Amino acid sequence: MSIETQSPVRTAEEPRSGSIRSQRRLPRLAPLGLYAGGIALGALLSALSGFSIVLTVVYGAFLGTLAVYAGSRAVEGRRKATDRLVTALVTTAFAIAMVPLVSLVYTVLDKGLARFDSQFFTNSMFRVVGEGGGAYHAILGTLIITALAAAISVPIGLLTAIYLVEYGSGRLKKAITFFVDVMTGIPSIVAGLFAFALFTLIFGGGIRLGVMGAVALSVLMIPVVVRSCEEVLKLVPNELREAAYALGVPKWRTVVKVVLPTAIAGLGTGVTLAVARVVGETAPLLVTVGLITGTNLNPFDGRMATLPVFAYYQLTQPGVDSQAFLDRAWTAALLLIILVMALNIVARLISRFFAPKTGH
Repeated sequence: MSIETQSPVRTAEEPRSGSIRSQRRLPRLAPLGLYAGGIALGALLSALSGFSIVLTVVYGAFLGTLAVYAGSRAVEGRRKATDRLVTALVTTAFAIAMVPLVSLVYTVLDKGLARFDSQFFTNSMFRVVGEGGGAYHAILGTLIITALAAAISVPIGLLTAIYLVEYGSGRLKKAITFFVDVMTGIPSIVAGLFAFALFTLIFGGGIRLGVMGAVALSVLMIPVVVRSCEEVLKLVPNELREAAYALGVPKWRTVVKVVLPTAIAGLGTGVTLAVARVVGETAPLLVTVGLITGTNLNPFDGRMATLPVFAYYQLTQPGVDSQAFLDRAWTAALLLIILVMALNIVARLISRFFAPKTGH
């Protein structure tokens, strides 16, 4: 005769162990309140030892994160507390990273808007020793040299990327990839010295030309163009190439008619970002182009003014009225930031409007 044992049946009214805690949740604004309380306590601790913004941020971030974790652990359990801990750490890191960016933008706007007027955009510094004057000559010089650098870099970089993706193989491909990686990390002053040495060997010493600056900037642009275009071309599906080959289309025509039109949005974005990368370079232009106070629009004849060099000299070599020089330097810096921002916006627009349309 066997004796059957039955395990106790858990009823719906008897919740599992720990389920009550897992179902409890902090109020929606409770984590923010706990974090703010930690910041307030951090400010108090900083004030006890002599108030410091840095110490307040450090103490506040640590105590606020600890308060969020402890409160969530007591109410919601370990798993939810760990999730809130990671969220607090990521949010804190983002906020700390935004502090110098916001401070930079605010400072440049505050000091640069003083001379952001029509005179700054229509006058040069020719025969100006105090107030007045502008960066008309430097703006035009920057646009001319950057455009010339892009005209040199884009064909070389794009053709190199096409070779690496469509044709390259073996040791030559590996060597080109290696040197492109090396060029990506070279200091900008090295590019300037290279262009200076190259033109000095050809034309002799003491020469300064706008085209020298364009060559120096192209040395910095080419690896960026190669890398960005190479990655974009790799994203083109191989099925498109194989379909063209199956129809008997030559490889060069497949690249021109199929691969490049498919990747045109990414290629345009990469080129635009490469231009944004070099438009604010100062060191190579200091070595190769120099500075003049008048307007020179011929990159093959004499020195030219550029915005980065203009801002550098206005800041480091103020004249009689030093405040006027500082105002012009800050305005030039603000204009450079606006140019870089505009180029990034253009890159996003290119990526959005020229991307291949896919049907569903």
